[in-house]
Amino acid sequence: MPLYEHVLIARQDLSNAQAEGLVEQFSNVLKENGGSIKDSEYWGVRTLAYKINKNRKGHYALVRSDAPSAAVQEMERLARLHDDVMRVLSIKVDEHKEGPSVQMQKRDERERGDRGERSDRGDRGDRGDRGDRGERRERRDDR
Repeated sequence: MPLYEHVLIARQDLSNAQAEGLVEQFSNVLKENGGSIKDSEYWGVRTLAYKINKNRKGHYALVRSDAPSAAVQEMERLARLHDDVMRVLSIKVDEHKEGPSVQMQKRDERERGDRGERSDRGDRGDRGDRGDRGERRERRDDR
């Protein structure tokens, strides 16, 4: 069976327990239609890139499944009909990566207070000339 990753976004005014209950509900739909759930993660309340149905935030969750396409279509259909679900995205993947998703890794780093080294910024103290500019001229004050 094909492997899928599903991301659900639920309304912000739900409690964490209700949001996780939605994930369980849609996981059960996949199971009832011949699929299996490999992993699920609750990412928490996150800010949306743009307003959806007058909401600025939403509960995000990820579900990794091994299910036939009919089961995925049924789950998406029910999610679109559900009032508490704002968006659902299902992506067919070649393989499921082991361990937590990138979102969970970022959250763990923030909780521990790790600062990731960014090689693209360089050392902020060393701000030399860009090299592509010519010599700087004196300013003219022609006012």
